[in-house]
Amino acid sequence: MSDPLKFIQFLEESPTVWHAAESIAKRLAAAGFIQLFENKRWELQSGKSYFLLREGALAAAFRLPSGDAQGAVLLANHTDSPALKIKPAADLVNQEISQIGTEVYGGPLLHSWFDKDLAIAGRVETEDGPRLVFLKEHPLIIPQLAIHLDKTISEKGVLVHKQDHLKAVLAIKGSHHLESILKQHLQCKKIYATDLFLVPLEKAGLVGMDRDLIAGYRLDNLCSAYPCLEAILSVSAHKNTIQMALFWDHEEIGSQSSTGADSLFVDQILERICLALHKDREDFYRLKSRSLILSVDVGHAWNPNYADRYDPQNSPFMGKGVSLKFNANRKYATDSGSAAMIAKIAEEKNIPLQKSANRSDVPSGSTVGPIMSANTGIATVDLGLPCWAMHSTREIISTADLNHLTLLLKAVLER
Repeated sequence: MSDPLKFIQFLEESPTVWHAAESIAKRLAAAGFIQLFENKRWELQSGKSYFLLREGALAAAFRLPSGDAQGAVLLANHTDSPALKIKPAADLVNQEISQIGTEVYGGPLLHSWFDKDLAIAGRVETEDGPRLVFLKEHPLIIPQLAIHLDKTISEKGVLVHKQDHLKAVLAIKGSHHLESILKQHLQCKKIYATDLFLVPLEKAGLVGMDRDLIAGYRLDNLCSAYPCLEAILSVSAHKNTIQMALFWDHEEIGSQSSTGADSLFVDQILERICLALHKDREDFYRLKSRSLILSVDVGHAWNPNYADRYDPQNSPFMGKGVSLKFNANRKYATDSGSAAMIAKIAEEKNIPLQKSANRSDVPSGSTVGPIMSANTGIATVDLGLPCWAMHSTREIISTADLNHLTLLLKAVLER
């Protein structure tokens, strides 16, 4: 069973991708996974478990089979979320009001960022190397315009100007500089560069009369990352299959980076595993042909307040199981063959599964699934948890579905 309170703790530890990667690495190391480094030779042993980090943002874990490696199952997800990123020259002053300039990362619901207590979190490059920060002591805020000054807001909605309206207030008087705040917090003398984001401070929690829903920031896509992590931590080595979990960065902005799913990272890992197991390139390609990728990301749950935005026959519901995602234009990588593999396992284990597709006139977002499928040539299926308020600062999932997903991922790794 997946404990929702432990998942909420993982959320609190993971305000950014770097914090998430650090939290994942700590859990893997505590479970006996051996850390590898890309710049060192790998000496691997059958049945052993390993993990590595790239640039402190991308985490990957794998367990070798107890016998001859003939295929692989890869659980793929991402740990970045739509957000407001702090600009490199962030300090602004307007009529003595100190502000922090931001830019939009991915596609957040911008109006959800107004009137929230916000912290600064991310990575800072100092004279001693990279340091992680999560400054919760002095919250910032982005004040929304009062309805009296925009009487059309109820009819036209909130129109957010990305340059002018998303500057966070640091103080209403005096001169405050972000670099000085960071130096004081880190007790360092020099800051060379930063990767910083604003993070809502409202804690994740259980909601609903039956407390069967989880509401919080970054559920997209940490509610996929956590079950992937739980699954690979809890299963034993398979006889012939490599078990792997990948925690990508940069999915929300296209995945084209050294830590994103459009990199060569997966092929490089699989090839290095084959080399360490004394297999040749022919064996490497044969192994890929007998492998499967599960691209795990949230999907749109049917919302009773906006029923006209959903296909009535193909929309997943909260609490009714994992969503198997289909799309005719290959926004998702699922086809009948890869779907059948998952459906058979879910049926055997009595795990509820829903099939989903968007309205034909409402295009969907995409996932790492099609990218990985094209780059590796490995059969891929897209699935995930039904979610409300996707890309808001407070998204919502079902505790039952979180457990269903964890059980399904475990079952696939064991199979």
